[in-house]
This record gives sequence, C-alpha cells and structure tokens, in this order.
Amino acid sequence: MKALRISRKTGKFAVARLVSPVSAFGAAKFGPLSLVDGDAPALPGVDGWHRITPRLTGICGSDLSLVEGHASTYFDDWVSFPFVPGHEVVADCDDGRRVVLEPVLGHASRGLPLPFDGAAPGDGDDYAHLVSGCLEPGIQTGFCHSTGGGWATELIAHDSQLHSIPDSMSDEQAVLVEPAAGGIHAALATWPAVAAALARGETPVVAVLGAGTMGLCAVAGLRRYVPNVRILVGARYPHQQALARSLGADVAVPAAELSRAVRREVGCHVVGDHLTGGSHATIDAVGNSESIAECLRFTRPRGRVVLLGMPAEVSLDLTGLWHRETAIVGAYTYGTERLPDGTSKHTFELAIETARERRLERLVSAAYRLEDYQDAIAHAAAAGRRGAVKIVFDLRPGRSKKENH
Repeated sequence: MKALRISRKTGKFAVARLVSPVSAFGAAKFGPLSLVDGDAPALPGVDGWHRITPRLTGICGSDLSLVEGHASTYFDDWVSFPFVPGHEVVADCDDGRRVVLEPVLGHASRGLPLPFDGAAPGDGDDYAHLVSGCLEPGIQTGFCHSTGGGWATELIAHDSQLHSIPDSMSDEQAVLVEPAAGGIHAALATWPAVAAALARGETPVVAVLGAGTMGLCAVAGLRRYVPNVRILVGARYPHQQALARSLGADVAVPAAELSRAVRREVGCHVVGDHLTGGSHATIDAVGNSESIAECLRFTRPRGRVVLLGMPAEVSLDLTGLWHRETAIVGAYTYGTERLPDGTSKHTFELAIETARERRLERLVSAAYRLEDYQDAIAHAAAAGRRGAVKIVFDLRPGRSKKENH
C-alpha cells in the first residue's frame, strides 16, 4: 500500500513551520509528511468494517495546517501517530459500492452504544468515545492510526461512515460531498439568528467572510436550506466572487469591502471600526485573529458568528463581543440536522443532494498523483492566487496530473 504519512517528529514539524511561509513545497518535502510503502490497516474485531480504495481524495485547510506545522496542539491528545491524512474521499468499497466517506469515527465504528437511536457518527455531547473503543484515538479518519486515511491507495471504514452514491454522480461531484456537509452544517448554525430576524419582520442578512472551498459550500448551503436570507460574501479573489454569486450569493465583494457592503445592505452607522448594526449572522470561513475580529465588527448586537474556518491560537479584544452580546459558535463537522421546517435529516444526505444540484464538481481545479504530493500541497496552499479552489489526489489507475484551470 502506498500512503502519505504524518510522523510525530517534533523537529520535522518545526522545520515545516519555519519553511512554510516561504514555500509550501518545502514544507511538504522537509516536514512531517512522507510517502511510504507499507501494510494496509488491519480490520478491527467489530462487525461492519470494510476495505475501501480511494478514487479521489481532497486536500483541505486542516490537512495543510498539519503539513505546514501550524496545527493546534489541542489535537495532540485526540489523534494517534503515525497517521495518514485525507478525509474528503470518494472510493470503491470491497462490497462493490461506490461510496463517500463520512470521516467522523463515531460510537458505532468503535463498537460502543449509540448516544440515541439513529445517531450519525458526529452526534453526541460527550467526546469520550473518540479516545476509546476498538480504535486508537482519532477525531476522524485522516487523524487516526488505526484506520488509515484517504491519502493512500487503501484504508478501512465502518458501515456507519459510508454513503452509497448514484451512478449519475461523478467522482468530482462526490469528492465535494464532505466539504459540502461542513458548509451546510455551518449554514444551518445561522438559523437561530435568522429565525429571530424573520420573527421581527426583518429580512435576514447573513455575511460570509472567505470563499475558499468551505466558504463557497456554506453559500450553497445557505441558499438551499436557509429560507429568505440575503447572502453577502467577502472573497479575496475575483474567481471566488464569481463562484459565490453562481452558488447563490446576492452580493460578492473583495474581502476588505465586506463591512462596507453589510453597512449598505442594512443601513446602519459606523462608530470607530464597529457597525452600529450589521449582519444578523456571519460565517467566518477563514479562521484567524483578523477574520474573527472583522466578523465581530460587522455582526449586529445580539447577532451570531459561526466559526467554520478552524482557528488555532488567536489574539482578540473581546470588549465588543461583551458589549454587543454577540454569540460565537463553532461549526466543526456534521451529524443530524434540525432543518428550518422542523424536520430532521442527516447532513450527508443534504450534501449529496447539494453537490449534484449545485454542480460542485466545478470547484475541483486540479488533480495530482500521490507521488506528486509536494506539487499538490504547493498548489493547494496557493489555490486562491492561482485561480483554483479544490486540489485533489487522483488515485484511479492510469491517471496523471490534470488541471481544470
């Protein structure tokens, strides 16, 4: 089995952290990631496990943080080294199905009782199962030594993680299902603020800062599942702005102009660097000190900021949050969603529908062989300025590097 593996070598992480601001290629070459030949993961002694063979696997922001040595130390106790990254996966299953992977390693995969009947892997309000059961610690596939990950020619997955996809769905659509699920989960997290605005007879305004893969998927989720909202997007690059509009944004502007666009939309004033009003809800799809601070400045008092981008260490002046009584909530993965119409549905069901209906395959910009991982990482790290969105590994036989743009 060929695989890209992250080793727990402090020196390698330090080198990657030093090199990455200059060269993501260098971080991939000299950091903790390496291409290895080894044995496939062993199947646990629990029913329902399968061997799956990836077709396409995405490179996401959390993967880049690891490779570049910037991942938060919070995760040190929730993962098991060495591990193979890769959690955005479309694959062939050993039972003949073509499937997408729901990567969270929930109760069922670990041979533990479900928190409630019909629970999805991401459900539950006690995370003890993530470090117990029949697997080594791991928040999800791609961060767990026991399972392997999608940056490999083979891995293992549990029935609870696998979703069959129709023949009419392309691999390029399918590899966007997992990011779409994350974006939809964040979009639905705005609903309390949106519902409150609708109850007051107002037109809800939701702002999205950042239009990489996750920000664009959040826009698609807002337009498809959150009714009667005006969607304003701040995107750094023109191609991201165009994609945001095509996925349902009412307004898409350069990221630095989003606060001004929100002010125009709601008709409020500005005092210092804060709007007196602002968006009812904001999705931060960037996830750093500057983006969180900016979102707090243009979200209205008693509004809601949803952190979709994964922050690590941040430095913030939270006086405005205290004064404006702003709610900040995280949007990590997915699970069983409560929809605005009162019904419940699994996020991955919504994501499969969305990936097809919104033609998310157009976000796949380039595909690389596993052996060309240094180029792939460099491309993914510079996706925005190179006019790209999603970079993937193509593990289908006979495939070579392919660029759509």
